[in-house]
Amino acid sequence: MKSHMLPDFAASFPRIRRRSLVAILGFAIALAGGATAKEPAASMVMPQAVAESWANLVMRGVDTEFPNKLSLVYSSEEQIKAPREHFPAFYGCYDWHSSVHGHWVLVRLLKDCPEMSSAAEIRAVLSRHLSEENLKQEAAFFARDEQKTFERMYGWSWLFRLVIELDGWDDADAKRWRDSLRPLEQVLVQRVNAYLPLLTFPIRTGQHTDTGFALGQIFDYARVMGKPELQALVVERAKTFFENDLAYPVHYEPSGHDFFSSCWNEADLMRRVLTAREFEDWLARFLPELESQLTDGTIAPVSVSDLTDPKIVHLAGLNLNRAWCLRSVAAALREEHPLKRALNSNADAHLVAGLAYINSGHYEGDHWLATFGLYAIAKVGVADER
Repeated sequence: MKSHMLPDFAASFPRIRRRSLVAILGFAIALAGGATAKEPAASMVMPQAVAESWANLVMRGVDTEFPNKLSLVYSSEEQIKAPREHFPAFYGCYDWHSSVHGHWVLVRLLKDCPEMSSAAEIRAVLSRHLSEENLKQEAAFFARDEQKTFERMYGWSWLFRLVIELDGWDDADAKRWRDSLRPLEQVLVQRVNAYLPLLTFPIRTGQHTDTGFALGQIFDYARVMGKPELQALVVERAKTFFENDLAYPVHYEPSGHDFFSSCWNEADLMRRVLTAREFEDWLARFLPELESQLTDGTIAPVSVSDLTDPKIVHLAGLNLNRAWCLRSVAAALREEHPLKRALNSNADAHLVAGLAYINSGHYEGDHWLATFGLYAIAKVGVADER
């Protein structure tokens, strides 16, 4: 991928603020340009300017209470409250899960780019939100019987990802934030253990409730946190749900509101729970036409027709989700596998397309897309988090 593509690509997105777009696309193209057939593109340190841009975007979001989509079940009139009253830690960013993964972005950027000029402000924001008192209140909310389906399992998964990021970080603030999360973390682990044995069929969707994505995140959490029983439960559920899948109709994706590829979330999960040889055999059965589908336009980046529509803008996230899944699948294959180069090349194209929409100036996407961007360039879930 050549640098001369930048102006042409930028011109195709006239509604995105050009300065932000050029900075982000320059980074994306540099990533893709450094990729080889054997290595994923994301192997460079994020430029400080991009890190600052995303950090400032997220900090604005986590303190923005309205607009807000609560999606709550109320059993009495007395329970109806403003978002901040329910969720003193995670009330911003339009919805609870976006606030949680926004906090993950801030933690990850603080760890990866500690010299950012906004580092002190990030610490202040995290300390204000991730207090012991705030998170005890949120844990109590999630423990209510009528809220057992709230944020299941998408929001739960991002809370576990935030825990992974904080756990083991030798930083005084991080240790305090991590301890504050423990009550909510424990409630959600209990919820997972109660729910997964009852889930008879997987949920295959391009939106929040996709089972493949959630199981991948919970697997990583159980592995990193040393929870073998939870890890075994995830492996059992993953194999029961997906091990015998044949000829997935990937040409039916995406649907109009997708920010996930259920197909590639499933593959990203199965490369975690199968041995390398088992996974290669499974992938050949799961996507028997993959060699041609990677290059004939079947699996290709998509554009967003309306950045102000909160559902249509999901497609920007789809590009980034596909990018990280394609790259992680490539990383799981042996070095000489014939699909490795095509997977990484396709991932690069999706990465560039997705990053272009971050910090567009439209809150419909800005409240969450930096998370998918950072996840897509940081090898999350591929390399050991420790």
